[in-house]
Amino acid sequence: MKFGPGGGRGRGRGHGRGPGGPAGEKFARAFAQAAFEGARGKRRARMFRRGELKLLALHLIAEEPRHGYDLIRQIEDLTGGHYAPSPGIVYPTLTLMAEMDLIDEKVDGDGKKIYSITEAGSARLDEEAAHIEEILARLEGVSKMGEASDGASVRRAMHNLKSAIRIRLAEEEKGSDKILDVTAIIDEAASKIERLK
Repeated sequence: MKFGPGGGRGRGRGHGRGPGGPAGEKFARAFAQAAFEGARGKRRARMFRRGELKLLALHLIAEEPRHGYDLIRQIEDLTGGHYAPSPGIVYPTLTLMAEMDLIDEKVDGDGKKIYSITEAGSARLDEEAAHIEEILARLEGVSKMGEASDGASVRRAMHNLKSAIRIRLAEEEKGSDKILDVTAIIDEAASKIERLK
Protein backbone atom coordinates (compact mmCIF):
# COMPACT_ATOMS: atom_id res chain seq x y z
CA MET A 1 0.00 0.00 0.00
CA LYS A 2 1.66 3.22 -1.12
CA PHE A 3 0.86 6.76 -0.17
CA GLY A 4 2.20 9.38 -2.55
CA PRO A 5 1.78 13.13 -2.17
CA GLY A 6 -1.87 13.86 -1.60
CA GLY A 7 -2.58 10.16 -1.12
CA GLY A 8 -4.18 10.78 2.25
CA ARG A 9 -7.00 12.97 0.90
CA GLY A 10 -10.49 11.66 0.43
CA ARG A 11 -9.87 8.26 2.00
CA GLY A 12 -12.88 8.31 4.21
CA ARG A 13 -12.10 10.03 7.47
CA GLY A 14 -15.56 9.01 8.58
CA HIS A 15 -14.69 5.30 8.41
CA GLY A 16 -12.86 5.20 11.73
CA ARG A 17 -9.18 5.65 12.35
CA GLY A 18 -7.02 4.94 9.35
CA PRO A 19 -7.87 4.83 5.65
CA GLY A 20 -9.99 2.19 4.06
CA GLY A 21 -12.71 1.70 6.69
CA PRO A 22 -12.94 -1.79 8.28
CA ALA A 23 -10.29 -3.19 5.94
CA GLY A 24 -7.88 -0.43 6.96
CA GLU A 25 -8.61 -1.05 10.64
CA LYS A 26 -8.02 -4.78 10.20
CA PHE A 27 -4.68 -4.07 8.53
CA ALA A 28 -3.70 -1.65 11.32
CA ARG A 29 -4.46 -4.26 13.99
CA ALA A 30 -2.49 -6.95 12.14
CA PHE A 31 0.45 -4.60 11.63
CA ALA A 32 0.38 -3.56 15.30
CA GLN A 33 0.44 -7.23 16.32
CA ALA A 34 3.46 -7.94 14.11
CA ALA A 35 5.25 -4.81 15.31
CA PHE A 36 4.54 -5.61 18.95
CA GLU A 37 5.78 -9.17 18.64
CA GLY A 38 8.86 -7.96 16.80
CA ALA A 39 9.54 -5.45 19.58
CA ARG A 40 9.39 -8.30 22.10
CA GLY A 41 11.83 -10.35 20.03
CA LYS A 42 9.39 -13.08 18.93
CA ARG A 43 9.92 -12.31 15.29
CA ARG A 44 11.47 -9.58 13.19
CA ALA A 45 9.06 -6.80 12.19
CA ARG A 46 9.36 -3.22 11.03
CA MET A 47 7.55 -0.65 13.13
CA PHE A 48 7.37 1.81 10.23
CA ARG A 49 7.01 1.38 6.51
CA ARG A 50 8.98 3.54 4.09
CA GLY A 51 8.56 7.25 4.81
CA GLU A 52 6.35 6.78 7.89
CA LEU A 53 8.89 7.82 10.51
CA LYS A 54 9.23 11.08 8.60
CA LEU A 55 5.46 11.65 8.68
CA LEU A 56 5.22 10.84 12.39
CA ALA A 57 8.13 13.16 13.20
CA LEU A 58 6.45 15.90 11.16
CA HIS A 59 3.20 15.39 13.08
CA LEU A 60 4.98 15.63 16.45
CA ILE A 61 7.00 18.68 15.44
CA ALA A 62 3.77 20.37 14.30
CA GLU A 63 2.45 20.00 17.86
CA GLU A 64 5.41 21.98 19.17
CA PRO A 65 9.08 22.58 18.27
CA ARG A 66 11.15 19.63 19.46
CA HIS A 67 14.70 18.39 19.90
CA GLY A 68 15.71 15.08 18.37
CA TYR A 69 15.86 13.28 21.72
CA ASP A 70 12.37 14.60 22.52
CA LEU A 71 11.05 12.99 19.33
CA ILE A 72 12.59 9.67 20.36
CA ARG A 73 10.92 9.87 23.76
CA GLN A 74 7.54 10.87 22.32
CA ILE A 75 7.54 7.94 19.91
CA GLU A 76 8.51 5.61 22.74
CA ASP A 77 5.59 6.97 24.79
CA LEU A 78 3.18 6.40 21.89
CA THR A 79 4.06 2.69 21.88
CA GLY A 80 3.78 2.36 25.65
CA GLY A 81 7.55 2.02 25.94
CA HIS A 82 7.83 -0.96 23.59
CA TYR A 83 9.74 0.78 20.80
CA ALA A 84 12.10 3.75 20.48
CA PRO A 85 13.80 4.64 17.20
CA SER A 86 17.57 4.91 17.45
CA PRO A 87 19.35 8.28 17.16
CA GLY A 88 21.09 6.82 14.10
CA ILE A 89 17.72 6.71 12.36
CA VAL A 90 16.06 9.84 13.78
CA TYR A 91 18.78 12.43 13.21
CA PRO A 92 19.46 11.59 9.53
CA THR A 93 15.67 11.67 8.99
CA LEU A 94 15.52 15.15 10.54
CA THR A 95 18.41 16.31 8.35
CA LEU A 96 16.59 15.04 5.26
CA MET A 97 13.36 16.74 6.33
CA ALA A 98 15.21 20.04 6.78
CA GLU A 99 16.74 19.68 3.31
CA MET A 100 13.22 19.11 1.93
CA ASP A 101 12.08 22.33 3.68
CA LEU A 102 9.50 20.41 5.71
CA ILE A 103 11.04 21.59 8.99
CA ASP A 104 13.22 24.46 10.11
CA GLU A 105 16.39 23.73 12.07
CA LYS A 106 17.70 26.22 14.65
CA VAL A 107 20.04 26.17 17.64
CA ASP A 108 18.55 26.96 21.04
CA GLY A 109 20.16 28.78 23.95
CA ASP A 110 21.85 25.57 25.10
CA GLY A 111 23.47 25.02 21.71
CA LYS A 112 21.16 22.13 20.79
CA LYS A 113 19.26 21.79 17.53
CA ILE A 114 15.52 22.33 17.75
CA TYR A 115 13.09 21.71 14.91
CA SER A 116 9.88 23.51 13.95
CA ILE A 117 7.46 22.96 11.08
CA THR A 118 7.46 25.08 7.91
CA GLU A 119 4.59 26.06 5.62
CA ALA A 120 5.61 23.26 3.26
CA GLY A 121 5.58 20.85 6.20
CA SER A 122 2.09 21.93 7.23
CA ALA A 123 0.87 21.42 3.67
CA ARG A 124 2.39 17.93 3.64
CA LEU A 125 0.59 17.11 6.90
CA ASP A 126 -2.74 18.11 5.35
CA GLU A 127 -2.06 15.88 2.36
CA GLU A 128 -1.14 12.88 4.49
CA ALA A 129 -3.67 13.37 7.32
CA ALA A 130 -5.39 9.99 6.87
CA HIS A 131 -2.08 8.15 6.61
CA ILE A 132 -0.83 9.78 9.83
CA GLU A 133 -4.05 8.74 11.59
CA GLU A 134 -3.34 5.17 10.51
CA ILE A 135 0.22 5.34 11.91
CA LEU A 136 -1.04 6.72 15.24
CA ALA A 137 -3.71 4.00 15.42
CA ARG A 138 -1.09 1.34 14.82
CA LEU A 139 1.18 2.69 17.57
CA GLU A 140 -1.79 2.88 19.92
CA GLY A 141 -2.45 -0.77 19.15
CA VAL A 142 1.13 -1.66 20.05
CA SER A 143 0.72 0.22 23.34
CA LYS A 144 -2.57 -1.53 24.20
CA MET A 145 -1.15 -4.96 23.40
CA GLY A 146 1.70 -4.19 25.76
CA GLU A 147 -0.70 -3.14 28.50
CA ALA A 148 -2.52 -6.45 28.17
CA SER A 149 0.65 -8.51 28.56
CA ASP A 150 2.17 -9.68 31.84
CA GLY A 151 4.53 -7.22 33.52
CA ALA A 152 3.65 -4.44 31.07
CA SER A 153 3.50 -1.78 33.79
CA VAL A 154 6.97 -2.73 35.04
CA ARG A 155 8.44 -2.64 31.52
CA ARG A 156 6.79 0.71 30.88
CA ALA A 157 8.29 2.11 34.10
CA MET A 158 11.71 0.77 33.10
CA HIS A 159 11.48 2.37 29.66
CA ASN A 160 10.46 5.68 31.25
CA LEU A 161 13.45 5.45 33.60
CA LYS A 162 15.78 4.64 30.71
CA SER A 163 14.51 7.60 28.69
CA ALA A 164 14.82 9.98 31.64
CA ILE A 165 18.40 8.83 32.31
CA ARG A 166 19.39 9.07 28.64
CA ILE A 167 18.08 12.63 28.39
CA ARG A 168 19.71 13.66 31.69
CA LEU A 169 23.09 12.24 30.68
CA ALA A 170 22.88 14.05 27.34
CA GLU A 171 22.28 17.34 29.12
CA GLU A 172 24.94 17.05 31.84
CA GLU A 173 28.72 17.29 31.61
CA LYS A 174 30.98 14.49 32.82
CA GLY A 175 31.51 14.64 36.58
CA SER A 176 28.35 16.65 37.16
CA ASP A 177 26.87 16.45 40.66
CA LYS A 178 23.48 15.69 39.07
CA ILE A 179 24.88 12.52 37.51
CA LEU A 180 26.01 11.43 40.97
CA ASP A 181 22.51 12.19 42.29
CA VAL A 182 20.93 10.08 39.52
CA THR A 183 23.27 7.21 40.36
CA ALA A 184 22.31 7.39 44.01
CA ILE A 185 18.59 7.37 43.20
CA ILE A 186 18.95 4.29 40.98
CA ASP A 187 21.02 2.45 43.59
CA GLU A 188 18.46 3.26 46.28
CA ALA A 189 15.57 2.04 44.08
CA ALA A 190 17.42 -1.22 43.31
CA SER A 191 18.05 -1.78 47.01
CA LYS A 192 14.37 -1.26 47.88
CA ILE A 193 13.26 -3.69 45.16
CA GLU A 194 15.67 -6.33 46.44
CA ARG A 195 14.20 -5.99 49.95
CA LEU A 196 10.59 -6.45 48.80
CA LYS A 197 8.84 -9.46 50.38
